[in-house]
Amino acid sequence: MHIHRLEKIWIIIGIAMLGVFLVVVGIGAFALGMQPPGSHARHISAIDPDKVNETPPFDNPRIEKVGEKEYNAYLVGFAFGYSPDKMEVPVGSTVHFQITSSDVVHGFQIPGTNVNMMVVPGEINYLSHTFKEPGEYLILCNEYCGIGHEYMATTIIVS
Repeated sequence: MHIHRLEKIWIIIGIAMLGVFLVVVGIGAFALGMQPPGSHARHISAIDPDKVNETPPFDNPRIEKVGEKEYNAYLVGFAFGYSPDKMEVPVGSTVHFQITSSDVVHGFQIPGTNVNMMVVPGEINYLSHTFKEPGEYLILCNEYCGIGHEYMATTIIVS
């Protein structure tokens, strides 16, 4: 079989581009530690989604201090909101989020950070983040959850 010279050149260019792509992805994944959103979240356990409001610690959603600049935040996602609706921590604090949903799949994202995960009814997900900069961080639902989805938000104030 005879392959024309221009075809050989384009085959070589295509293979070279594929090689460059794989090298860039490999460097990003392994050397720079890049991961898809939510891959740093870990699934802890499951509870009955119909009894989220009766199951500790989600019967009393809150943020509590557990150490020097270390906090546990227990959150519940529900139709068009999160509970609690506002949290405050000092700069440099590490917050260990534990979150579940009582109704449908929601999202949990803090724009400007690497915090991003799905909130599935009855599943308790865990994610930690250290807030190094002061400011008011908006927590959004990034999974469409119904007609009032755009109003689903809460804030964490870092001062």
